[in-house]
Amino acid sequence: MATPWGRLLTAMVTPYDGSGSVDYVAAAALARRLVANGSDGVVVAGTTGESPVLSFEEKEALYVAVKEALGSRGLVIAATGTNDTRRTVEWTARAARLGVDGAMLVAPYYNKPSQNGLVLHFRAVAEATDLPLMVYNVPSRTSVRIAPETMARIAEIGSVAAVKEASGDVLQVSRLRRLLPRHVLIYSGDDPLTLPMLALGAHGVVSVASHVVGRSLRAMIDELAAGNHLQALSLHEELLPLFEAVFWETNPLPVKVMLEAVGIATGGWRLPLAAPEEGTITRIRQLLSDMDPELLDARYAFEGR
Repeated sequence: MATPWGRLLTAMVTPYDGSGSVDYVAAAALARRLVANGSDGVVVAGTTGESPVLSFEEKEALYVAVKEALGSRGLVIAATGTNDTRRTVEWTARAARLGVDGAMLVAPYYNKPSQNGLVLHFRAVAEATDLPLMVYNVPSRTSVRIAPETMARIAEIGSVAAVKEASGDVLQVSRLRRLLPRHVLIYSGDDPLTLPMLALGAHGVVSVASHVVGRSLRAMIDELAAGNHLQALSLHEELLPLFEAVFWETNPLPVKVMLEAVGIATGGWRLPLAAPEEGTITRIRQLLSDMDPELLDARYAFEGR
């Protein structure tokens, strides 16, 4: 099955208020801003959204707030994956009832399933929902790698529509594109690798950097799709320092610093994440100050509408 998820999805941060509670009004405003600045939709309550420290009740409220804020203007992909198959089935079904447009399922972490166990896990979820699913391969977080051959088996499941590839291995895209049916889309999960992954057959990116350079990232993707390779490369080179800065410390710490620096309050983070080093904060602020302001998104785009 094909799904019109577009080429640029933002893995959205979760804003908090002064007491450390989820700020649903700020989340709705941020989602509108992201779509206004080039995103086709947002992934809610994933890694960048600090999923391990959110209750499912908070996640459900986020799905509702963001979906109501975007309406038909942008997609909401609910990150519902866990390392417990039964819980993942339950949470995905609950998210579906709230009207989200799809679900992202990370490979089960910590318990280190076999490749066959991965297939059985994703099959169990797919058989319990009609939502289009994005499978998320991020071995640096999960300690398990979804092999291309395994992903080909997973792709035989009818509701699997995409894979978010964040192994850091560009050749993985070539292997996946050779093995997967064409209707299963490949998304880069690493901003610095987006351009080379697109060149090798990826469809788009689930981005973190798009919080602050969504329009420029969108332009890079569109230029490459239009065959304007040199223009796309030029944008990649201009954006690369910021792409890399997103991972100077554990995501989402740097991007929350970036948002605060451009005037978008996020309320910090929840333990066990702790504040970045002061040197990192200084470097990020200097990087943003040195960037061509035309590369940065308009602060107030779409807010309040």
